[in-house]
Amino acid sequence: MISASWEKLGSIDLVEKPLPTLKPGEVLVRVAASGICGTDQHICNGETPHATNNVTIGHEFSGHIQEIHPETQTPLTIGDLVAIDPNIPCYQCTYCRTKKYHLCAHLRCIGVTCDGGMASYVAVPSTAVYKTRGIAPEVACLAEPLSCMVHAVNVGQVKNSDRVLVIGAGPIGLMVTALCATSGAVVDVCDINEMRRLKALEFGAASVTDKVDVGGDPVLGFGYDVVFECVGLATTMTASLGYAKAGGTVVWVGVAKPDAVVPVSPFDVYRRELTIKSTYTNPFGMEQAVKILCDKKVDWHKLISHTFNIKDFDKAWQVFQQNSGLKVCVKPN
Repeated sequence: MISASWEKLGSIDLVEKPLPTLKPGEVLVRVAASGICGTDQHICNGETPHATNNVTIGHEFSGHIQEIHPETQTPLTIGDLVAIDPNIPCYQCTYCRTKKYHLCAHLRCIGVTCDGGMASYVAVPSTAVYKTRGIAPEVACLAEPLSCMVHAVNVGQVKNSDRVLVIGAGPIGLMVTALCATSGAVVDVCDINEMRRLKALEFGAASVTDKVDVGGDPVLGFGYDVVFECVGLATTMTASLGYAKAGGTVVWVGVAKPDAVVPVSPFDVYRRELTIKSTYTNPFGMEQAVKILCDKKVDWHKLISHTFNIKDFDKAWQVFQQNSGLKVCVKPN
């Protein structure tokens, strides 16, 4: 089968791989839709330390149950459309035993450390599979990134009527915008791209801008209750700290390069009693993410700007790298 695999530093290549062999506890998924993520770019560039070479990428994907191993116990049936949680904890380390599965010391990740969904078929643990209802495969493949944003918004502890700023209106920022807006927050979005600013309005933003001005001294109450940085650049992470009012919270959602450094004024943090948080993957978020997608209170399909057959993966990768759209989706079958 054709697979998009990280074969060498700096490129993702289409290669032929054998069909997966099922093990007890696993199911075979016929992949229907697989999204390209910024993490895939980090993997390609060698900026994801735990990524494994010669692994098929694709950790945001959906598909239909093709086969169930005879020794796998699951309520799933052949043909079910499912979304996949790519993060597989060991359930034995100190983090797993204290319900911090996402920090697992031996975490395996489908599409990062083992073959993922940018291929026709993939074998996955049945425990990683979430059945969907009434949505298209392209929408179902948004479950993993949405689950990460469910976690991010929970980390930010956004409350009804909070003033929230989202920096970056890519797919991740738009997900945060929609989640905060539907929970009753007033959300402003900043992005340098006009198309993305307009899209943010469709996802519930109260206002959009290409330059943030909080209007006064944050110590005096100007600024935001919660700021989400969804770009992953040191410059925007640094700027985000200046937009939170005294007592506010800044959540770094974007994934920076490993060598990025952000200057922080300890006195400023002290004087404004800022809370600075980060967010990592999607603990306990998949169930809620699938429910949100299936409830259809937001038109999540608007996040998908381009769709390609896997044979045209090079074109899909080029569009993704050009940043000319939003979520780029690949269909392996």
